[in-house]
Amino acid sequence: MNQGDRAFLGHPRGLAYLLFTEAWERFSYYGMQSLLALYLVKHLLQPGQADGLLFFDAFRQLYGGLDGQPLASAIVGTYFASVYVTPILGGLVADRLLGRHHTVLLGALTMMAGHFLMAVQAAFLPALALLVLGSGLFKGNLASQIGTLYGRDDPRRDGAFQLYYLGINIGLIAAPLVIGTLAETRGWHVGFAVAGVGMGIATIIYLAGRRHLPVDDYRPRSNGRGRMTGQDLRGLLGIVLLIPLLAVTLLPNNQIFNAYLIWGDAHLELTLGGLRVPTSWLITLDAGLGLAILAGLPFVYRRYARHRPEPGDFAKLTIGSLFATGGMLCLALGSALAGADGRTGLGWAIAFHLLNGIGFAHILPVSLALFTRAAPPRQAGLAIGLYYLVFFLGNILVGWVGGFYARMPATTFWLLHAGIAAGCGAVFLILTLRKAIFRSD
Repeated sequence: MNQGDRAFLGHPRGLAYLLFTEAWERFSYYGMQSLLALYLVKHLLQPGQADGLLFFDAFRQLYGGLDGQPLASAIVGTYFASVYVTPILGGLVADRLLGRHHTVLLGALTMMAGHFLMAVQAAFLPALALLVLGSGLFKGNLASQIGTLYGRDDPRRDGAFQLYYLGINIGLIAAPLVIGTLAETRGWHVGFAVAGVGMGIATIIYLAGRRHLPVDDYRPRSNGRGRMTGQDLRGLLGIVLLIPLLAVTLLPNNQIFNAYLIWGDAHLELTLGGLRVPTSWLITLDAGLGLAILAGLPFVYRRYARHRPEPGDFAKLTIGSLFATGGMLCLALGSALAGADGRTGLGWAIAFHLLNGIGFAHILPVSLALFTRAAPPRQAGLAIGLYYLVFFLGNILVGWVGGFYARMPATTFWLLHAGIAAGCGAVFLILTLRKAIFRSD
């Protein structure tokens, strides 16, 4: 793309359309995420409510006849895991069949249909299937289009993905406030329908920005020129080797949605002005701080770059792991210094969210930018699909390690997470030094 295109905050105009498309898609996704478990437990799996659901009896047998809350947890887990696996299929469809633009558009329309179908109780399972399929077509291919706006060595690439994650955080903050409130006051199906409206807005924005995006560079698989070179294979191999390391790196951040909430509910002092703050507001705190950090970090590095070279990818991953380690140490120290009633002051949680937010503002956008840079141009969709495997594996790890919470003191539990973050930082530091050594040869 033309490096002279700086119409949107110093970035190409197309980034604005992709960013707001993503923000509205995430609004719909996180709205659905905030409702699904509660909808199942409080409504759909109540006696008599599941009668007449399409394919539900056969589906329930897949879980050994579970019922009630265990079945709800199984359904939610299957849905979230599937959302992180199907982008691999979406990448293959984009790279070999339809191209990124048509695949993203098909995914957006499929998700919109799924959200609206969620408002029809009998169509619950077909709606979930459409959401999983649509998300797979949409997620990785929209992110890979951001990469195509920049040359391989364009220094603005990392900043673009920081803005991309800014859009995600905007959707995360707004979704529970709007969709969750409407579902609670107007009914579950109103909330699901509003999620569909949000996805419709995302689709309109994407179509409006089409002329500002690069033309797809793909050919059908039958064309012999589609073969990958040795350099392409090395790039994909590097991506595959990064997947387990980045999955482990996600552990401190993603534990926020699991054991951290359980610990916070039992041990954090969540009373403000004599009123107890809902434990779920900790997620709002995390998202709000994350949004502020993502908004400010590009300006910090822009000022830094006036005086010295900006840190490279692995250096930023090292910095991010260092801050994530500090965040976990705050939780460990806060647990160790808990009062006689076992309560930990809210300040320790705020310090954790602040340090962790700074850390993962370095890790998440930079790792995504790294995948788009290392990927062969014509395999970009597949590469981003592989990136989402990081989240699939990371969430499995979060569930496994989170089970240790009941078997060890809280201080030890958080020290374990700090040690994992520090270990990942050490590996990234080695990779940083290795690159520096090779550049100096």
